[in-house]
Amino acid sequence: MADIFERLVKNYGPIGQHRKQAHGYFAFPKLEGEIGSRMIFRGKEKIVWSLNNYLGLANHPEVRKADAQGAADYGLAYPMGARMMSGNTNLHEQLESELAAFVMKEDAILLNYGYQGMSSLIDVLCSRHDIIVYDAESHACIIDGLRMHAGHRYVFKHNDLADCEKQLQRASALIEKQNAGGILLITEGVFGMAGDQGKLKEIVALKEKYSFRLLVDDAHGFGTLGKTGAGAGEEQGVQNEIDLYFSTFAKSMASIGAFIAGDAQIIDYIRYNIRSQIFAKSLPMALVVGNLKRLELLRTTPALKEKLWENAKKLQAGLKERGFDIGNTDSVVTPVYMKGGVEEATAMVMDLRENYHIFASIVVYPVIPKGHIIYRLIPSAAHTDEDIELTLKAFEATKQKLVAGEYKVESVPDMAEFSGKRFEYMMDKPKNK
Repeated sequence: MADIFERLVKNYGPIGQHRKQAHGYFAFPKLEGEIGSRMIFRGKEKIVWSLNNYLGLANHPEVRKADAQGAADYGLAYPMGARMMSGNTNLHEQLESELAAFVMKEDAILLNYGYQGMSSLIDVLCSRHDIIVYDAESHACIIDGLRMHAGHRYVFKHNDLADCEKQLQRASALIEKQNAGGILLITEGVFGMAGDQGKLKEIVALKEKYSFRLLVDDAHGFGTLGKTGAGAGEEQGVQNEIDLYFSTFAKSMASIGAFIAGDAQIIDYIRYNIRSQIFAKSLPMALVVGNLKRLELLRTTPALKEKLWENAKKLQAGLKERGFDIGNTDSVVTPVYMKGGVEEATAMVMDLRENYHIFASIVVYPVIPKGHIIYRLIPSAAHTDEDIELTLKAFEATKQKLVAGEYKVESVPDMAEFSGKRFEYMMDKPKNK
C-alpha cells in the first residue's frame, strides 16, 4: 500500500518544486507597514504594484475609523453561527440590499469569501443534466467549481465569439438530445491577468439565438468600470442582461467577503441552498460595518475612481511609449509581456526589487509557456506621479539589461540563504547560454 505522504513529498507540484528558491521572496513574500503605494520589503521601502487596492480604500481614514468602530462595538465573534441558524443581523441584510441596488439587481446574498463562494455557486446552480459553457481563461475559483460539476462542460477560446457560439451549439444539441437540463455560460467582466474585459455585450446578443443564463465574475470590474462603478456590465451597457452578477470585496473594497446579485427569486433559492454559506459561520459584524462604509465611499466619492484611471492611463501610456507590450488591456490591470527564461525573469525581478526598489508580481513557466514573462502591474488611486515615473524608468533600464543578456545566469539563489544583499553579485560574471 502506498503512503499518501510519501507520494506528496516526492512531488511538491509544478510551483512547489521551486519552493527553496522562491519562499519568502518570490512566493509568500512579507510586505510590512501601512498598506499603500509604498511598503517595506526585507527592511527597505519599495514601490508596490502587486496589491488589488484599486481605490486606495485600505487606509482611507473613514474606512479605518469604521473598521475600528465595528470591532469596538461588536468584537470579531459576533454574530455566532451560520446566518440561517443564528448569524443573521439587520446590518447583513442592509449590506445585501445596498449592494443589489448599486449593481442594479433585485437582491443579493453575502458570501464569506469570493473564491469559496464562486465554486459553491456553480455547484448550487447546476445539476448533472445542465451544461456549462465557459471562457478558457476563467479564474481558478471558476475552474474549481467546474470540477465539482457532474454534468458536461464546454470551454471556448478566450473572448472568441465564434468559438463561444460553437460551444453553445454543441451544448444546445446535447440538451435537445438528452431532453433535460439547461445551459449556464460563465465569463468574467475583467480578466485579472490580461486586463481585457469579457465580451459581455456580444455574449448577451447571443441570447437571441440560444437559450442560456449568464453568470459574470466581475471581481476586477466592480468599483473600477462603469459610470457609477457598477462594473463591466454597466461599462458595456448590458448590466440588465447579466442574470447573475458576482464580485468580491477583496479588490476595490479592500476587504474580505463577496456577493452574488440577481433576480430576487433566484437569489432566494441560492440563499437557502448554497452549502458554503449554510454550513459556515456568518461574516463577522466588524467586516459588515466596514464594508458598508466602503460601499458608501464607492457611491459618493467618484474622485477615487477618477484618480485610479488617471494613474492607470499614465502608467499604460508610459509603458507603450517606451516600447513595452501591454496586450489588449481595456481595464486598469496592466500586464507587461516580455521574452525570457525562468532564470532571466528571476534575476530581473531581483534587480527591480533590490536596486530599483520596485515590487511587482511576475508570472513565468509553468503558469505560462516557456520563454515568456508576464509582469502584472496593479495601479491604484494611492499611487503618485513619482511612483509611476520611477517605475517607468526602472522597467526601461531592466528591459535593456534583459535584451543585452545581462540576466542570463546559471541558477537561481536559494532564498532561504539570501539575506537581501545587493543584486550585483549575480552580475559579476554574466554567462550567455
